[in-house]
Amino acid sequence: MESFDPNRITVRSAHFIGGRYIAGSSSAIDVQRPSDGVTYAGLPVADADLVDRAVQDSWNAYKYSDWARCAPRDRARILRRWADLIEADVKTLAPLEAVGSTRPIRDAAGWDVPFTAEGIRFYAEWADKIGGEVAATRNDHLGMTIAEPYGVIGSIVPWNFPLVTSSWKVGPALAAGNAMVLKPSEMTPFSVLRMAELAVEAGVPEGIFNVVQGDGLTTGDALCRHPKIAKMTFTGSTRTGAAIMAACAESGTKAVTLELGGKSPQVVFADVHDLERTARTVARAITTNAGQVCVAGSRLIVQRSIADRFIERLVAIVAELKAGYTWEPDTTLCPIISSREMERIDGIVQRSTAQGARIVTGGQCLSMGNAGGFYQPTILSDVDQQMEAVKNEIFGPVLTVQTFDDEEEAQALADHPEYGLAAGVHTADIGRALRLARGIEAGTVWINRYGRTADFVIPTGGYKRSGIGKDLGRQAYEANLRIKSVLVDFSQEMQQ
Repeated sequence: MESFDPNRITVRSAHFIGGRYIAGSSSAIDVQRPSDGVTYAGLPVADADLVDRAVQDSWNAYKYSDWARCAPRDRARILRRWADLIEADVKTLAPLEAVGSTRPIRDAAGWDVPFTAEGIRFYAEWADKIGGEVAATRNDHLGMTIAEPYGVIGSIVPWNFPLVTSSWKVGPALAAGNAMVLKPSEMTPFSVLRMAELAVEAGVPEGIFNVVQGDGLTTGDALCRHPKIAKMTFTGSTRTGAAIMAACAESGTKAVTLELGGKSPQVVFADVHDLERTARTVARAITTNAGQVCVAGSRLIVQRSIADRFIERLVAIVAELKAGYTWEPDTTLCPIISSREMERIDGIVQRSTAQGARIVTGGQCLSMGNAGGFYQPTILSDVDQQMEAVKNEIFGPVLTVQTFDDEEEAQALADHPEYGLAAGVHTADIGRALRLARGIEAGTVWINRYGRTADFVIPTGGYKRSGIGKDLGRQAYEANLRIKSVLVDFSQEMQQ
């Protein structure tokens, strides 16, 4: 997609409730473009009263529209129409996504918008696939389970892939017959409003998909604690996930799905068929979206005999990246979302070097002649398991390097004491690959590849402090249903 003028993009600084835009009482949050630091909008903050209004509206839509009660194929038809509208709206949605986020326009148009639409289509096809089962009981009794929607589901989505992560939440929830109130990140709040507007245009009843704006402490907490929210789903940091889980436990014991932080290893053995291809895969896994990806492959664990050659290729590959504004079509290294995040990333790098890590390449903020934030792709060697750069999620383009001699050592280095979101294994030995896939404690293991593709049937979610439950796949659809048991006695004695 061609470049665009960011100053000509119009946004709606509002909430979306009951099928219409609702202005906030005040614009309490400045929203900045990460590419150049320009404040381009103000964001209203939904207080507890407005959150209550949005949830009550969704509850009424769930109870009194026919969304939950209609034939599942009817829901599927509307969701497919919604997906078509999203895909056709790429010239509006992609610039809206790119202008205030870290997503370059080429990626937003070529991947984010089509991926969002296809995710909605995938869940549309699940609408009539799961309904319950008949259980084995006595011959004159009937036992069965019925799958039913929860009602109103709350969702909080992150800033790194606003449209995509929203589709992961709202697609399965609506396909299962629920209503949803969603809070986007206050840093990337606008593209999901257009997505909600298109839902109503497609035929989703007003109120079934509402959007409230605001921060976590005010809006997010009120959403988690609302008595008519039956379940919360969240993608973001482990710390915030723990706070959401606590709020849900304190306000009625709500179900939760949490996709949280990661510190994912990429294990490279000396027998890889194509060292160049593997090096590019490893580099892409830490530089995509400037490393601002929950599954970023941030820990390279490479066999000692090829380590020097492999690192040399990585240095050359990341040097090819071009930092640029998200509205420029040739940008291959995107900005860091905020100056605060930039300072946090650089702080981890500098403290780790003080602990003895060596900067192979990068290690500095990039100057673009403006207030925007870019960070050099950075490789740190001479690290150990106790260093901050190895232990903590950085959420930036920073790769640590550790070496190993044998499979047992590789396995030990790959496992992280806290995180278990994803991992990559690169080897020509399929037996070794499967042993590592079995042995590494992670929710997703990629072999001779890294990163998500449009395989929506494969779920994603973490082990340990990387989360609870799954997004994507059949599992995400099932997680938006609750199971009711029904037992019927139709024996002759009951008929007398």
